Amino acid sequence: MAESTTISNTANLLKYLDLDQKGIVQAEYIWIDGSNGVRSKTKTLEKAPTSIEDLPEWNFDGSSTAQAPGEDSDVYLRPVAMFADPFRRGNNILVLAECWNSDGAPNKFNYRHECAKLMEAHKDQKPWFGLEQEYTLFDEFGNPYGWPKGGFPGPQGPYYCGVGTGKVYCRDIVEAHYRACLFAGIKISGINAEVLPSQWEYQVGPCLGIEMGDHLWMSRYLLHRVAEEFGVKISFHPKPIPGDWNGSGLHTNVSTEAMRKEGGMKHIEEAIHKLAKRHKEHIAVYGDDNTLRLTGRHETGSIDAFSFGVADRGSSIRIPRSCAKEGFGYFEDRRPASNACPYQITGIMIETICGGI
Repeated sequence: MAESTTISNTANLLKYLDLDQKGIVQAEYIWIDGSNGVRSKTKTLEKAPTSIEDLPEWNFDGSSTAQAPGEDSDVYLRPVAMFADPFRRGNNILVLAECWNSDGAPNKFNYRHECAKLMEAHKDQKPWFGLEQEYTLFDEFGNPYGWPKGGFPGPQGPYYCGVGTGKVYCRDIVEAHYRACLFAGIKISGINAEVLPSQWEYQVGPCLGIEMGDHLWMSRYLLHRVAEEFGVKISFHPKPIPGDWNGSGLHTNVSTEAMRKEGGMKHIEEAIHKLAKRHKEHIAVYGDDNTLRLTGRHETGSIDAFSFGVADRGSSIRIPRSCAKEGFGYFEDRRPASNACPYQITGIMIETICGGI
């Protein structure tokens, strides 16, 4: 069955968005479902909240999101962060919420809860993270956007940070997403076209502790919402196109306060040795289908072996050349797949390099 080609008629919507809301606020509650995706629904608030504590708990049908059985389907939404809404604007907000079961336990897909405990336990180390989110754009029929119908574009080479027709696609979506993130208050730090045609990357960070996962998940929500209006699909699959094409990763830049100071290279090296001992445990939570990406080719290390090096994009862990020269800074974990959960990545990272709870 052919998929619908209907695209949101945003131009008609605009005249309604200008209507007076009479002091009422629309709050879009957003959560992570049981399939590593985002869901949302809207709640009317009588007045604008001044803090996260002003936001009420809510609930949803978890049996429809792969988060609960039908006979006990209520899952509760507990607000944890809020952002300005770039779509409705005004005093309207986006609310990121954790999922909790009716028995008072965190939902099994609530990875934020455990991550937050780890960040709190090691907050004295002041962990900073920066995530590089790669993604690929597809049209409504499931074809890579801009690719020749039934064929392939030219080999990789001119597309990375490319400029010009035939080298980049969907810059309008990328720019719209960038501006939406800035308006929302997300710590987006840059964008660039990637190696695979129709593949892009944006960076979020540096963020302190649990803030990293919050901002990355909200940026993913905004990307899907923006793409809706252009009739384009977003794929976070780590190997969106089989064959001799680059995959998509979620490169994770990490530092503690000790690593960022004079003599920090010693602490970076200690962290890398700890990471080497838990390679398989990290890979287990670094995203689905990552075996298709971590082949040792296309700027990746092998999924079966841990490696590290200075300025080496074919290793598991890369130490930037500038950090090696200065003797302090940060390191980059190149193993996480583009579809990995940032709470799981940053949580296990802190557990490994700083210790458990």
